[in-house]
Amino acid sequence: MQSKVTSQWKQPLATQEFTTGVSLHSHTSVSEETLGFIHAMFVVMPGLKRVFDFYADRSARYGVTLDYARANWRPPLQPKMAYDLESKQIQRLGMNSLVSITDHDTIEAPMLLRTVPSSRHIPVSVEWSAPFGRTIFHLGIHNIPSRDGMEWMRRFEEYTAAAEARLATPQQGTAEMDARLLSMLRELHESPQVLIVFNHPLWDLHKVGPMHQAEVLRFLREAGRTIHAIELNGLRHVRENRDAAQLAKETGHLVISGGDRHGLEPNANINLTSAASFTEFVEEIRVDRVSHVHFMPQYQERWEQRIFRSTLNAVTDFPEFMPGWQRWDERAFHPDKDGVMRSFSELWPRGHAPRLLRGAIQVVRLGGVRGLSAPLSLAFPGVNRLEREMSVGAEWV
Repeated sequence: MQSKVTSQWKQPLATQEFTTGVSLHSHTSVSEETLGFIHAMFVVMPGLKRVFDFYADRSARYGVTLDYARANWRPPLQPKMAYDLESKQIQRLGMNSLVSITDHDTIEAPMLLRTVPSSRHIPVSVEWSAPFGRTIFHLGIHNIPSRDGMEWMRRFEEYTAAAEARLATPQQGTAEMDARLLSMLRELHESPQVLIVFNHPLWDLHKVGPMHQAEVLRFLREAGRTIHAIELNGLRHVRENRDAAQLAKETGHLVISGGDRHGLEPNANINLTSAASFTEFVEEIRVDRVSHVHFMPQYQERWEQRIFRSTLNAVTDFPEFMPGWQRWDERAFHPDKDGVMRSFSELWPRGHAPRLLRGAIQVVRLGGVRGLSAPLSLAFPGVNRLEREMSVGAEWV
């Protein structure tokens, strides 16, 4: 087993030893993303919270209560645009590109891209939200046999719905659901072309507290070799990625790249290989147990600034995009008074966001352009000396 980590700013010649770059874990316009980031913006700009509270009170008059749990936004890039963004970044390094798109709990994007000649070889992949014990993990399931894709998605959805219902009453059937998940992973593992990656394992995304890490260790112990690699995430900070690398070392797993791109910035890391196809790359990971993660220059930037810039894409208008997808409020959705999901642009009384809200969003955009620094550390804590120095290197593994 051999894991290696390099970076474009410290080892710019590392790519010359390989013929292919692999982009793993990125999202397109079909991914549903939560609006939880709004709460982080409230910390940066307390005045923004007053604006939202004002319109939350007014929305109740129309029979609609702001529901951050059910509301969602979609990343701005359509599947072909996302594929081209990832592919061109790798091609600029003088390498062939392999791109695996993993939207949340859907394979719609790769299935669409397979109808386009330039991307017809894209693997059928997904980021599956898989409850386990008292938490929820995100698993990158790459290169599912296309003939089985829809059936696997049905099974994933069925399991997730049942397991999430059990989370409310953990004493009832949790062990049974865990065993069912592990059985599904063993079945996926039996297909030699499938790659199973534990995405951002140490990120307590669903806020379950210290129990999350305990469940991570239990999951890796019980899942064993059905987990083929642990992700170093291009949108998580250095400290967390170093801890993930240490976790991989302690549990006997490879590390692998995963950019987790949602916005307009291409993945901040890729895998380097000489494989000619994605299936060959999977064999390199699963059989040869060799992985070379290469971080791109954008990972040098301050972590919280990159997060904020990515978040801005949720409230930015893109007039060059296709009609119906240009305004931020056409890409954000909320249930109407009857519970039907509709875009915010459909819900506004006059078809446009209220003037005060438009002004608040413009302030947020200007903050991103001018580059907020000190206030951002309040909203996105955890930036320390290690992160500022960006000491990425093979000593991780």
